[in-house]
Amino acid sequence: MIARTRFAPSPTGRLHLGHVLAARIAHTIARQSAGGVFLLRHEDIDGPRVREKFYTEIEEDLQWLGISWDEATLRQSSRSFAYEAAIEALQKTEVIYPCFCTRKKIQDEWIRMGAAPHGNSGHIYPKICQKLSTTEQSKKMASGTPFAWRFDAQKAGLIAGPQTFTDLRHGVIPVIPDLLGDVILARKDIGCAYHLAVVVDDSYQRVTHVTRGEDLLASTHVHRTLQALLGLQEPIYLHHPLVLDEAGERLAKRNDACSIRNLRENGLSPKEVLRMVQNDFEDAMDRIY
Repeated sequence: MIARTRFAPSPTGRLHLGHVLAARIAHTIARQSAGGVFLLRHEDIDGPRVREKFYTEIEEDLQWLGISWDEATLRQSSRSFAYEAAIEALQKTEVIYPCFCTRKKIQDEWIRMGAAPHGNSGHIYPKICQKLSTTEQSKKMASGTPFAWRFDAQKAGLIAGPQTFTDLRHGVIPVIPDLLGDVILARKDIGCAYHLAVVVDDSYQRVTHVTRGEDLLASTHVHRTLQALLGLQEPIYLHHPLVLDEAGERLAKRNDACSIRNLRENGLSPKEVLRMVQNDFEDAMDRIY
């Protein structure tokens, strides 16, 4: 198999050491495959938080580290037509439904329930709007009430049937479609949410190996179900350990002290920065080769 990998940061902040690890792993897998391709994709559908300067900084930091990409960069903001087509396909299969809930309404429902069910990433949506009749949905939509499209995970799992995905660290994993509950796939302010955009674009770019942090392992259950429903390419996964700060917390864009730009400005060389994630890199690669 000729490996096609991608690094897909969001231009909402500076790259940090966690991004360096993710980019280096994906870049190395591509470069060690004869004819392999490494892609750079800007996941910029979160419009209000995106800043034009971060596109430039991301690309400059990668080039400074010696990480080059092989095709034109892709901006998700240019792909709305593809996400709309995917939403239409899911509507026809009746595995999504409009959700009109505000955050307060959902929080009130959790309180009413007494003990809100939790998924791997927090509270699971309590299916309030799933219970609305078609007539009620139509009335609310016609009145202009803001809504999001939610994934009917249980129904989707029944239609897709039993699925698995292969992770190079964890092996073959049976899919649990409703592990994260009925996640949002699209909403008015961003058009498309991460879960849908990532599977549509990975298939469009013919990505064979998806490498990302282990915090997204649970999300892969949603992604694999969507791939099955939409007839999209199934990649191989590698969910690598996260780079942690001195307190043992995962790095975030607010940790500017660990940003590549800050490390550069403080006089570190590319080799010194890459050395800071060397142990994590070797651990991840040992699982592959």
